Amino acid sequence: MIVLGSTGSIGVNALHIAKRFGYNVEALIAGTNVKRLNEQIAAFHPKYVVVGEKELVKDVRHDHVLYGEEGIVEVLHRSKSDVVVNALVGFTGLRPTVEAISLGKRVALANKESLVVAGQFIDVKKIHPIDSEHFGLWYLLQDRPVRRMVVTASGGSFRDTPLEVLKNATVEEALNHPNWSMGRKITIDSATMTNKLFELLEAKWLFGIEDLDAIIETKSIIHALIDFVDGSTTAHIAHADMKLPIAFALTGTVTEPVLESVDLTAIGSLEFRRIDPARYPIWQIKEDILAKPHLGAVINAANEVAISEFFEGKIGFMDIAEKTLAAYRKFEDFRPLVLNDVFAIDREVRAFTHSLKV
Repeated sequence: MIVLGSTGSIGVNALHIAKRFGYNVEALIAGTNVKRLNEQIAAFHPKYVVVGEKELVKDVRHDHVLYGEEGIVEVLHRSKSDVVVNALVGFTGLRPTVEAISLGKRVALANKESLVVAGQFIDVKKIHPIDSEHFGLWYLLQDRPVRRMVVTASGGSFRDTPLEVLKNATVEEALNHPNWSMGRKITIDSATMTNKLFELLEAKWLFGIEDLDAIIETKSIIHALIDFVDGSTTAHIAHADMKLPIAFALTGTVTEPVLESVDLTAIGSLEFRRIDPARYPIWQIKEDILAKPHLGAVINAANEVAISEFFEGKIGFMDIAEKTLAAYRKFEDFRPLVLNDVFAIDREVRAFTHSLKV
């Protein structure tokens, strides 16, 4: 197998499952965490290694080190592995997904942006989702007609924060997730609810369901629910741990314990909330973008720029959604005809969002 994003939390979990089930790790692709990468090289002895930047190559303890997007593509072509775990963050994960599928490889996908920005150009039959929510939906599916699919949200760092103080929220506060520790970008996406908007777009492409929604479940024990036409609802309940979806994606079936079962008596009670657009302004376009899923490319590009500017102290927390929504309105007529149109609009939206004053 090949692991893209090996030093992040999902990549680390993928390597844990690889070791447990005896998978050979042919290639490790990382960003800038060379220390952890070198530890993984010593443990798994990959044939190929890729890092994010050329300057880091000299620090990697391996004889075959490439760098950047071109390095990833080259390794995909050289490798014999038929399974690729794509845990890269952001738009940079799109080309490896497309390339891997074109080479006949199966993709265990955690990179949301691949489907968000280019779902119509990706053969989802080659995709095995390893996000907890989409894995949960897949796990619940039966041979019965589905009325609605629902994914759950934690509510993010500011789910209980008074609305009037959000505009002055600091980066440190935004990164203080109430339920767990994640990467910086996804933690911000959780706080703005953009992450959940993306997951609905993914679900639309993966399952072909029109009626999609999300709700807040504050303890993050329920990951997905399906309402069936007969009036019944099923829920996927599991501890929040990526090892289970990764194990299914790699092996196809799991017949031994990967996680401990949830003790509902220890949980005690569950709380559900609607997603309020006053707290999460991006949610006001939920229905519109589900009707126009190709505009995910616009939302993603603007959001990535706005988050970078927030981290740099150039804009406030609530400005992330404001900039993203402004770009959405500006480019609402975008209609991609080929995959290259997605790359072109990504560049155009980023330039617009950078120039936008809030």
